[in-house]
Amino acid sequence: MYKVSLLTRDGATIAFDADPSDTLLDAAERASIYLPSSCREGGCGACRVARASGEVELMSYSSAALSEDERMAGDILLCRAQPRSDLALRAPFDEAAVGFAPVPERRTTLMALEPAGSGAVRLLLQYEDDPTFGRAAQFTAGQFIELTLPDGSAKRSYSLANAPNWNGTLELFIRLQPHGAFSNYLRDQAAVGDRMLVRGPQGQFTLDEASPAPRWFVVGGTGLAPALSMLRQMAEFADPRRCRLFFGVNKVDELFALDVIEELKAALPQLVVTLCVWKPEQEWRGFVGTPVEALAQALSSATERPDIYVCGPPALIAAAEETGQSAGVPHDRIFSEKFTAA
Repeated sequence: MYKVSLLTRDGATIAFDADPSDTLLDAAERASIYLPSSCREGGCGACRVARASGEVELMSYSSAALSEDERMAGDILLCRAQPRSDLALRAPFDEAAVGFAPVPERRTTLMALEPAGSGAVRLLLQYEDDPTFGRAAQFTAGQFIELTLPDGSAKRSYSLANAPNWNGTLELFIRLQPHGAFSNYLRDQAAVGDRMLVRGPQGQFTLDEASPAPRWFVVGGTGLAPALSMLRQMAEFADPRRCRLFFGVNKVDELFALDVIEELKAALPQLVVTLCVWKPEQEWRGFVGTPVEALAQALSSATERPDIYVCGPPALIAAAEETGQSAGVPHDRIFSEKFTAA
């Protein structure tokens, strides 16, 4: 057995033993420690941490979840790493993202389903009363849930767009895929009153509350959801930190949640929003290009380096990380969550 020590972003130490035949994620769970994860197959990157010392053997994984540059820098995936010595790890999340009991499973009812731009939908779910958890929606802004179809045939992970609340409501923005199991259900079958199982909250894509740096959010499509959750949390707490939102889509009619963004601008006077359209097919007075291009332009005149929170497709993540680091933003001040189609 090897000793594993995981230092969280806010300075807490999580320790557990790991057998060489176990992945680090499984070893932690044997010790009743539930670390942020999602697919558990090396495909999403939700369980990525940095290795400070020690050796591991990595099983097969997707380069979209862990790039060669990230691996060379010492990053590993907990779900694919087996220990070969004692280990010291550094986590990009706070202790609050670590669970010490199994991830909750709760029933919800679909309360609303409506278009969100031309390619996505907005879902509003309501937790049912639970003998253990009551009704409250308790999570950390930026986290995701795993949603199961009413017939149990498919599960998918989606980021929450609203802030934690006592009413038990969950807001999701879901991009409709051409042949996706969930997308087919949402297009053809879903109806208000449908009941679905939710597993969560999960995930490590959360705000670093200890950092005084400005917060810049770079998002593509429904990657806007966790940024909205974080900004709404900032608004509720009257957080004075400077913040910017770079929200990009391919076409003008794909923009959504513009009313929410206007509400956030009123609640957070320091918030600067740049709406980006890559290929406008009609008159457009906003930024023409990608949110990463808008980020590069803003960084070129910035007087201090921000913390950058990026969510969207893998290509957007890679481009934003390269742009940020080229402008002097340290690797560990760029936080990301990839959106990939199942």
